[in-house]
Amino acid sequence: MMHEKTSPQPPVVPGRIQPTLQRIADLSGLSVTTISRVLSGQASRYRISKQTETTVRKLAKESSFVPNQLARSLRLKKTLTIGLVIPDISNPFFAGIAHQVIVGTRKHGYSVILCDSQDDTELEVQELVLLQSRSVEGVVLCPTGQSAEHLGSYVGGRLPIVLVDRFFPDLPLPYVSSDNVSGAKQATELLIASGYRRIACLQGLRGTSPNESRVRGYREALTQHHLPIEESLIVGDSFTEQSGYIETKLLLRTEPGVRALLALSNLNALGAIRALAEEKRRIPDDVSIISFDDTPYSSYLATPLTTVAQANSEMGEVAVKLLFDQIQSPQRQSKGGILLPTTLVIRESVKRLETLPSNLLPQQPNN
Repeated sequence: MMHEKTSPQPPVVPGRIQPTLQRIADLSGLSVTTISRVLSGQASRYRISKQTETTVRKLAKESSFVPNQLARSLRLKKTLTIGLVIPDISNPFFAGIAHQVIVGTRKHGYSVILCDSQDDTELEVQELVLLQSRSVEGVVLCPTGQSAEHLGSYVGGRLPIVLVDRFFPDLPLPYVSSDNVSGAKQATELLIASGYRRIACLQGLRGTSPNESRVRGYREALTQHHLPIEESLIVGDSFTEQSGYIETKLLLRTEPGVRALLALSNLNALGAIRALAEEKRRIPDDVSIISFDDTPYSSYLATPLTTVAQANSEMGEVAVKLLFDQIQSPQRQSKGGILLPTTLVIRESVKRLETLPSNLLPQQPNN
């Protein structure tokens, strides 16, 4: 119910008076408690009328009122924030994961502090310390994947943490990733079935779970089809455009008979495409190529790129679910991991030298 004001109040002048709950209460004649309940979205819970809610929100807007989140956090004994650490925000794959984590987190009424480790383990360690100093209630981490030593203290600890994409099989922390072995194997089999017998593999950061799993899938496909594994054709040392570019340049000179490439990341593939263009090699007439990671630009290249699509949005969604299960039920210690299936998206970057067996031909996409 609205109460009469005992005396008129001067209008709020933005920049001169810091708007507070008390100030809005004085202007409206309502109690601070009522103002707080309306602005925290609890009007219906406490049966506050729509008219009162409209009045309060109008005054808050006119006053340029900004809630004091620190005071609220102290009152609730929660910061309502989580941390998100990714290796490279410029990579569309990780950007997709970040987007979904932010969207999912917002649905829980939480905010996200985003950190970019730049694929550097030392920076990752520093950012985890920073996030703890900010009292985040959980962390979604896409680790660099080079070392798990600094993550051991999180096992069974008070800060929930979920790993995404890269993980450590011997570290009992929950994770969500792709079935990288199956994805690389299927891509390699497509090239084999298309008539290629010497297939180069442009690998990423050695020792990381995605890279090792994808190389394993590549090797398994060659072995099962009784083709030799040539170590000289497994090249590269990072998931970057520069690595794909340099290694493709070198391959074209040292292994001129290679006519098929499997790039283990979208950036590796971009580097390879640039190198092929500079060397006047046409895709797929001269060299066929398949990329891991499907990105929006893959279908818009001069030769639309055949890719192994990962469910990065679903990864982010599952990670949020796993994290908030722990935040809301601290006694529940989630262990083990979830591997999401990949999809081979066939476009025009692979030329068939032989007839493709029907059992190896995936369904063509609409795009």
